[in-house]
Amino acid sequence: MGNHGGLYEHFHPDEHAYVDRVLDWLARGRMRHEVRTTDFLDPRQAVILGALANRESDVRFVTYGGYPEAERKRAVIAPDYLEVDERDVPIALLSITSGDARFSGLDHGDFLGAMLGLGLKRDKLGDIHVHDTFCHVLVAEEMADFLTLHLQKVHRVPVTVETLPPDRLRPAEVRMELRRITVASMRLDGILSDVVQVSRAKIVPPIQAGRCKVNWKTEQDPSALLKEGDVVSLRGFGRFRIMETEGVSKSGRIRVVIGKYV
Repeated sequence: MGNHGGLYEHFHPDEHAYVDRVLDWLARGRMRHEVRTTDFLDPRQAVILGALANRESDVRFVTYGGYPEAERKRAVIAPDYLEVDERDVPIALLSITSGDARFSGLDHGDFLGAMLGLGLKRDKLGDIHVHDTFCHVLVAEEMADFLTLHLQKVHRVPVTVETLPPDRLRPAEVRMELRRITVASMRLDGILSDVVQVSRAKIVPPIQAGRCKVNWKTEQDPSALLKEGDVVSLRGFGRFRIMETEGVSKSGRIRVVIGKYV
């Protein structure tokens, strides 16, 4: 833990190992003048990197995921006398296509599973954009040739992979199923039990076991209060966003609009 003890209280215990890695990257940039490119970070990891890097005056960083709205991003960390911008972040755009009619039935999980099945780590892959006749995947540049060569099937459908210039990316629209629920309060366990449709008694153990994240951060307190814009995920179920709260009913319950990612 070194002399970083006071820092750890700002982060969940699950995040301490990652905090250590970030501190090491920053120290290497500051003391050894190293330039470091990270793998893809999820939004929470990017927030942690930013919070720690902004405490350092002699290190700069940039994050980029291939397009402005990217969820998963790589970072380049450098000594402050070097200029770094988005063009320095090594990301390749792959286009996956097929002449097989079954291609249109493939989903995000099929493409992700096929790439992980080749032995790739998730953190070498950025956002995945699925369309009816093609799929665009942002990947670590150093993995592009490997995938172009070895990704030949997705869920038994034969595919062809080619590299495209990054500006040819066609982001997929985020699709959500909207639902209205009414809850007694904005507590995590109450909303989650309503969305997942299991009793509150059954939803508390997985929350306490660390299987739930709010805004990509593990949340183990069932009584944590949610607010508009929060993204909640439960392992094995998927994720949803609190789209808006629409006021209080006559009986004092809160009307909430939920968007489940599909």
